[in-house]
Amino acid sequence: MFPSITTQVHEHGEIRCQAAWRSSGLSDDQADPRLCLICGDRATGLHYGIISCEGCKGFFKRSICNKRVYRCSRDKNCEMSRKQRNRCQYCRLLKCLQMGMNRKAIREDGMPGGRNKSIGPVEISNEEMERIMTGQEFKEDAGLPEHTWGNNGDSDHSSADNGVSEGNQPSPVSTLSSSRSLEMNGYTATYRDQYVGTPVSSHYQFLPHLFGYAQSVLRPTLARSLYPQSQTLVSQLVAAEDLAPLGTPMLIEDGYRVTQGELFALLCRLADELLFRQISWIKRLPFFCELSIEDYTLLLSATWQELILLSSLTIYSGQMFGDLANVTTKYSPSDYELQGFSEDGMDVMERLIYLFRKFNQLKVSNEEYACMKAINFLTQDIRGLTNVSQLEKLNKRYWYVCQDLAEYKYPHQPKRFPEIMMCLPEIRHIAGKLVNVPLEQLPLLFKAVLHSCKFSPNTLRADTISCLTTGLIPGN
Repeated sequence: MFPSITTQVHEHGEIRCQAAWRSSGLSDDQADPRLCLICGDRATGLHYGIISCEGCKGFFKRSICNKRVYRCSRDKNCEMSRKQRNRCQYCRLLKCLQMGMNRKAIREDGMPGGRNKSIGPVEISNEEMERIMTGQEFKEDAGLPEHTWGNNGDSDHSSADNGVSEGNQPSPVSTLSSSRSLEMNGYTATYRDQYVGTPVSSHYQFLPHLFGYAQSVLRPTLARSLYPQSQTLVSQLVAAEDLAPLGTPMLIEDGYRVTQGELFALLCRLADELLFRQISWIKRLPFFCELSIEDYTLLLSATWQELILLSSLTIYSGQMFGDLANVTTKYSPSDYELQGFSEDGMDVMERLIYLFRKFNQLKVSNEEYACMKAINFLTQDIRGLTNVSQLEKLNKRYWYVCQDLAEYKYPHQPKRFPEIMMCLPEIRHIAGKLVNVPLEQLPLLFKAVLHSCKFSPNTLRADTISCLTTGLIPGN
């Protein structure tokens, strides 16, 4: 009994198969289904050149789109079955390649609609397969030396191969593009849960490879020198940053009561100065000449709030949570302002307080801040960009530079890099929420955030609300 296969191209870049079973009186329900060539599960069609199930199709796409590098702790010959396939992702990807899955049929941007509609498996050499499995290909795509991203020949982006399960189907989350899906595991879920109820879809919007890294075997790396190219790129980023104190006056005479309008005007002047510094910073970036005026304008328009938030939480935090916090103690909101404080304002307040605690705990260096800022600016999730591939290449470059920097400066903090990177989508989420906060509520919002962070870093909603109407320290 053999099926005749008719094919039909679908929107996700795969070929769906329709089997007309020729048998002696057997119905479709009685006939054995086609089995996935990777794990033996029920196949749903011809995906990327071979008969496979939805699970293996999605796994292969995620692995290729997100440039994942896995590791096998055994002999690289683990059993692949429906029940065992999640235990070793290295062997699962290896079998996908060995069976002929065509990675070139996946669009580089991860969007629906494959680039290559050819039917049938592809053969690749052992050398090419090795380059894919070790991650050498995408490291070179990022424009960095091959030796930069490993220790003693091992990949630092390797996957934990035991105890990591996708479940029945991985949760779809967005990275680089809203169409990409990533599988969650306990490690990334831990970071997700730290961020006061952030929806998954907004939380992982633009991180290209963090999830592959977060799945890696996190271990202290040997102390080493920062690779020369990374050192050069970091130095260029730091040199582009204006580290001088903010020029806006923040000192108020004792006994003077600040009004809502005065505090709002002060916040506007601060925002103006910070925005001007971001514009100047962009023009001093080493890759500025590579950006078109259209892309530069779109990137600035989309990220300026995030850049201001990031700088306020790091290099200007002493002024923001010191001098400006002192000014807010002289502002007492009215009952009307307190009663009208919105849920969006409350959400932003809680998240900013939490993020302040996180940055305070990490003690982010100027070099790490400069890398974070460049990575955040070089987002590709914006409509109308003219050179997405160039932006992605630049983003990857500074992504790996930041990782290299974290491993160099903090060899005994293997989780530091993903912790730092997970702050970026939270900043993006907060910036998006700020748009919904009425302007007249901003003085009250910043009073709550700055006052709570200055005097009681561990406070959240209850203590914060209690300090809004006075200049008293919560708990006193």
